[in-house]
Amino acid sequence: MQDIANQIHKSLLKKIKTVSVAESCTGGLLCASLTGLSGSSGYFVLGIIAYSNQAKHKLLGIPLTLINAEGAVSYEVALKMAESVRKLAKTDYGISITGIAGPKGGTAQKPVGTVYIAASNKKKTICQKFLFKGSRASIRKQSVAKALDLFREFLE
Repeated sequence: MQDIANQIHKSLLKKIKTVSVAESCTGGLLCASLTGLSGSSGYFVLGIIAYSNQAKHKLLGIPLTLINAEGAVSYEVALKMAESVRKLAKTDYGISITGIAGPKGGTAQKPVGTVYIAASNKKKTICQKFLFKGSRASIRKQSVAKALDLFREFLE
């Protein structure tokens, strides 16, 4: 995971690009990964931990109607989170994670370990769904690792 974060670090500094993050189930772990290297203030602008639906709505402008219709853990909400944090922070890129880390909160349709990760720039926004297994800590760690990997590919 550190190798990928280092590659992102070098790429953003070289391209003189900025990034912001909106995360839910990972509680700041993605922000910590992106700011762990000296010089990260050259590209990292804003991180929002929007755990509640109200925070997603008030801080990121995600419509409550969308959250109620699709669920906070959904493709549509992950897309909006990435786009919204990018626009709010006026960065080149936005990344988001929303999911169910467990051990409670899962359903038959969205079991524990369901995570959506999105990345956005001014031209496009992508999102992928993942189903991770393991403990709460493991699901959170896997989510951050996949987010870093997805973002690295998005940068290329």
